Amino acid sequence: MPQPHQDTKSNIRFLKPDQVEAMRDAAHEGRQGARDDVLITVLYDTGLRRAELAGVDRDMLDLVDGVIRLPSHVQKDYPNAGSPDPATLRLDPEGDLKTVRTLRVFLDRRDRDSPALLPSRKSDRITGKGINDAVKRAARRADVRPFTHVGRGETDDVTAHTLRHSVAYRMLHAYDGYTLYDVRNRLRHSRLATTEQRYDHFETV
Repeated sequence: MPQPHQDTKSNIRFLKPDQVEAMRDAAHEGRQGARDDVLITVLYDTGLRRAELAGVDRDMLDLVDGVIRLPSHVQKDYPNAGSPDPATLRLDPEGDLKTVRTLRVFLDRRDRDSPALLPSRKSDRITGKGINDAVKRAARRADVRPFTHVGRGETDDVTAHTLRHSVAYRMLHAYDGYTLYDVRNRLRHSRLATTEQRYDHFETV
């Protein structure tokens, strides 16, 4: 028997800015507090996927210019169009997330020689799963429940990808002047139609 069609929007879970701030505060309750604050902040600022963030090296950051430069091999391939072009993302373009300052403090205190931006306790580079686990721990400590198109989810529903969806919500609700086209560029979708399919309900009419 065929399964009923499931609206893509009903699967979108997102957090509001104050919830993410609560997660950032809660991250510091753990052993890797500074690192976990960084990974939550960067995910929520840039919209990187967890595997992309795991692949980021320190020398991809330019904290003087306030940007992160992503080579093609770090980014997720497009479904039908091969690898994306290298991308340069401005860190914290609105200036309220304090991403550059958070990164500076973290990097100044690091004592590892690994090229990776984010280490783990057991190796020189955190994995995508490790990033997701850190996000989920912070969500549980902060006791945040994500929003959905039709209501609310549970705390255990929060993942690293929830922060990616939250970037779209923040751009379209917390700031003036952003459009779905800007969201598409920030999240690096291959097609504007993908952005519209997922986030057009975030726009207020």
